[in-house]
Amino acid sequence: MPSLLLSNLTQDWVESVRRWHLDLFFIPTVVFTLATLLANPVLLTCIFLTRALRQETRYLLVANTLTADMLFLVLNLATMTCNAVRAQVPWVICELVIALTVTAYCCAILTITLMVVDTYAAVRWPLHYHDILPPSRVHRILVGLWVLAAIYPFTLVIIMVMDRGNSHENVAMCIILLSLGFIQVNNMMGIYIYFFVAALICAVLIFFCYIRLYMVTRTQGIWQSRFSRARITLLAHGVLLLLYFAPGFVFALELFLFQKNDISQDVRVWISTVNMGVFTLLPRAIAPYLYGLRYREISDTLMQFLHQHRGLSQQSNLRIVTLKHHVLNQVIDNIVDTFRELNLELSEIFCNRVRKL
Repeated sequence: MPSLLLSNLTQDWVESVRRWHLDLFFIPTVVFTLATLLANPVLLTCIFLTRALRQETRYLLVANTLTADMLFLVLNLATMTCNAVRAQVPWVICELVIALTVTAYCCAILTITLMVVDTYAAVRWPLHYHDILPPSRVHRILVGLWVLAAIYPFTLVIIMVMDRGNSHENVAMCIILLSLGFIQVNNMMGIYIYFFVAALICAVLIFFCYIRLYMVTRTQGIWQSRFSRARITLLAHGVLLLLYFAPGFVFALELFLFQKNDISQDVRVWISTVNMGVFTLLPRAIAPYLYGLRYREISDTLMQFLHQHRGLSQQSNLRIVTLKHHVLNQVIDNIVDTFRELNLELSEIFCNRVRKL
């Protein structure tokens, strides 16, 4: 579609946002983002500063998920901030930010899928697990995940740059739906195949691994209790997986509705705003607290760091108190010495006067 039509649609989008006061969704965006950015660096510090944790495959996968989430949140917050203040952004910068955002989202989904596969491999082949997934191989797999997640979004950006040439136009709002929606006109099947095949592969792997895990462990009695650890873990991870995958399906619905002329613009704006301002952020705000409570090694390491920090603080406070006492004693000694000297001087003066009399 020509740039003029894109500009008109963007202007209509801005008017819908103003009419419905949808800028208020910036508040939950900031809250969820801050809650996540406060917790994720703490967990990443615990993982990377502890040798035992950074040698474990599952913790490397958790660290990669948290890193992808942080990148997604920072880019999403920057985009929504620019949209809220109606900043004019060069379209090339907008497309690059959108490509990075999609890459971070897809990498998080792929890593979560790999976490399920890792759990299945650890239960299914416990004796050969460390030989199958040593840390060096996991590092290469994670690099491959980032490359795989980035190939298609950046390919679309390159295609757009080649089509538009050296255009220096700015956009009033940087929205992923508008960008991919217009690309979809010429590459409809490519975008649908990319998202559908990726989601299908991840879903099949997850269901297969969980079904096989249940079949392997059902004779061990861990599923008999209604509130067993296995059931609670499965429920927690199932809810988290649903929250991670749901925004992708909602976005697929947005792309479908984008091509329908009989759908109101307000409906599109509402769905896109709620999806990007709430649905995509909710699992990322829950994930660090779930991982911190679920994985005992991470919580123990975190508590150990806190105790060490508290111990250092107590030692520092003790040193400060000791130094204060030492300084106070010196001041008191100086005052006492001063009074003694003064007393001696007064005594000498008194004695001299007595002698004169």
